[in-house]
Amino acid sequence: MKIPTKKFLVPRRAKVELKKWPTRIEDIYRSKGQYSKALKAQVKELVPLQRLLYASNRHALLLIFQAMDAAGKDGAIRHVFSGLDPQGCQVFSFKQPSAEELDHDFLWRTYRCLPERGRIGIFNRSHYEEVLVVRVHPELLLGQHLPEALLDEKAIWKDRYRSIRDMEAHLHRNGTKIVKFFLHQSRDEQRKRFLKRIKDPQKNWKFSAADMEKRKLWDDYRRAYEECLSHTSTKESPWYVIPADDKKNARLIISDILLETLSEMKMAYPRTTEKRRQEMNLIRKSLEK
Repeated sequence: MKIPTKKFLVPRRAKVELKKWPTRIEDIYRSKGQYSKALKAQVKELVPLQRLLYASNRHALLLIFQAMDAAGKDGAIRHVFSGLDPQGCQVFSFKQPSAEELDHDFLWRTYRCLPERGRIGIFNRSHYEEVLVVRVHPELLLGQHLPEALLDEKAIWKDRYRSIRDMEAHLHRNGTKIVKFFLHQSRDEQRKRFLKRIKDPQKNWKFSAADMEKRKLWDDYRRAYEECLSHTSTKESPWYVIPADDKKNARLIISDILLETLSEMKMAYPRTTEKRRQEMNLIRKSLEK
């Protein structure tokens, strides 16, 4: 099953208008059983690629997930990475920053969590919160102890976009491949998922009154995402806008993009030197006695 993933890619310097990007597409799968089979096949392909990434120890892969509430980030991460070696994956969720984090620059707390070579790092929310949530709530800037000269709202967001691009370019030049996913759901689909969380006692914990306050600011968040996607999607560190009204479709698309990304990375198992080969032959002979 080949998915045309390029149609979800945000081109460099594109002006993004999310109303023109679909939140739902024609089903990639014909039944629940076919979906399960397709995802299982994709995960099976990912396993040797993850092993190669770890063994070659030359690259790292950073995957960033951003979305409105209830768009399915947690489920996508759980299902797509279900069969991978947990020793080679690191998942970090970034919520409200601590006092220590606020005393550093806005990239500091995520920079500390970057994956080492050979590993896959997964950010469930990320440094992009600083140009999304903080942009919608600029009063949060006051808690970041910034010099007055840096609080110019006309300049600060462009400066932060530039800082993010520069940081991601630096990581790319040092062997970390970055791929970013925006799970794009409709306002009505969010409403339906909120209702499910309220009606199902086992999902009540996923819902809070704060979710409704954010929902009231839907258009503000949409504009913040549009600006963010427009200014920070690059050839080396692209954004993908994933139609997320159907969670199964979204997971299959994400998994396929991950397969493409790992397959395109120039990786190889370490070569064995002649000296090492002779050493292993001697050890083998001693073990076979």
